[in-house]
Amino acid sequence: MSLEVRDLTIEIGGRPVVHGVSFDVPDGARVGLIGESGSGKSLTALAILGLLPDGATAGGSVCWNGRELLGLADRDLATVRGDEIGIVFQEPRTALNPIRTVGRQIAEAVRIHERTTRRDARARAIAEAARVQLPDPERIVNRYPHQLSGGQRQRVAIAMALACRPRLLIADEPTTALDVTIQAEVLGLLHSLVDGDGMGLIFITHDLAVLSQIATHGVVLERGRVVEAGAVSQLLTAPVSRVTQGLLRDATATLWRPDGRTGGTA
Repeated sequence: MSLEVRDLTIEIGGRPVVHGVSFDVPDGARVGLIGESGSGKSLTALAILGLLPDGATAGGSVCWNGRELLGLADRDLATVRGDEIGIVFQEPRTALNPIRTVGRQIAEAVRIHERTTRRDARARAIAEAARVQLPDPERIVNRYPHQLSGGQRQRVAIAMALACRPRLLIADEPTTALDVTIQAEVLGLLHSLVDGDGMGLIFITHDLAVLSQIATHGVVLERGRVVEAGAVSQLLTAPVSRVTQGLLRDATATLWRPDGRTGGTA
């Protein structure tokens, strides 16, 4: 399955904030949306799944496997969210329900899209918790979000997003709120899960060093416009736009390598 975004525009209260953004995510590709705060990268991701805030409208085209998503009724979009396209938000503390156990929240993601008993859904929740490398998964599924560390909460959010094995994952700055060591661990986990499932990935970040660890192609945004796009290796070695050059200077994240080692800066 592939995603094609063409001339995406977004207005909030009648004010244009995203201007004609276009990019493709072929099946299994890893694409990064990168830019400074306010560049429109998160709004672009939210528009794909019809999750824009109240007062925001989108135009253009978002085509998923030949199906137009813009303008689709919410009940129809609900069958796409989680089942075909998963999303992980930046701050799991606000994304997770504080009064439900994390196991119930993972299980709910399964029960929404699959016909399964409550007992089987709980077993799946335990299996998904183990898959994202949460410690002692049979016990941790009985805990509430506030009883977990930030890194553990983000692993729960990843488990929820991937429980139904979507073909595309949108990860909206999923490591920004974590310290450098945990950030590297979560990036490594995402890398292995995306590769293992062969899914596509849209990874949103403001850090080019982080992008270099998880994506192969980058789309650079500034004030809602694409100012540069190309292979991440090209953005790192021969950036053309002023924005990309600035992002390269500011890239300070600890690098994660596929061999599991960390260290160095971009």
